[in-house]
Amino acid sequence: MFSYLKGLLVGVQMVVPQRPVLTLEVNGLGYEVQITPRFARELPKTQAEFQVFVDLQLRDDRLLLFGFATAAERDLFRQLIRASGVGAQLAMALLSTLALEDLVQAIISGNHKILSQTPGVGKKTAERISLELRETLDQWREQANLDVVATAGLAGDLLDDVEMTLLALGYSPQEVVSALNAVSSDLPLGDRENAQAWIKDAISWLSREVAN
Repeated sequence: MFSYLKGLLVGVQMVVPQRPVLTLEVNGLGYEVQITPRFARELPKTQAEFQVFVDLQLRDDRLLLFGFATAAERDLFRQLIRASGVGAQLAMALLSTLALEDLVQAIISGNHKILSQTPGVGKKTAERISLELRETLDQWREQANLDVVATAGLAGDLLDDVEMTLLALGYSPQEVVSALNAVSSDLPLGDRENAQAWIKDAISWLSREVAN
């Protein structure tokens, strides 16, 4: 029914924790649009002309608008809610935990450890999302001209060890994915089976990112 709304960004309220609601005035009407915390952090600090891509959902006899920074994010949301057990709020949580390309890559590659770091996503849900959507998203990613995330060169138990160590140190799933992809091209061939080498280089990269 709606593709996007364009109007005056009035403000953002946190009605429910982790569920920011954007108010957009369009032709004298104020629309309430739920967005992700990630999107909320990127919004202008002052009122301005603004465009948000939207999806309209009927929930509990109410019409709810969900908003996204890009059409690709909106389309991925629509793909996610097709998976068994994934409702609109869980899809929004996934989109807030990982950047678009990283989330698609995690689903396609079956990276359940990273997917299950999203609040409300357990191991079984992560496995089901990957099983049901990996083929569809692999095709959709190509059609949407999304960049393919560089794989970190890790797999199996080694990947689990590195990811879980970095997560235990307090880094977010997005930080872990970004760091491993960043250091993968520079890590010497002889260290690629050494979990401690991956962890050390990832922490070093993350420290530089914070400093910048």
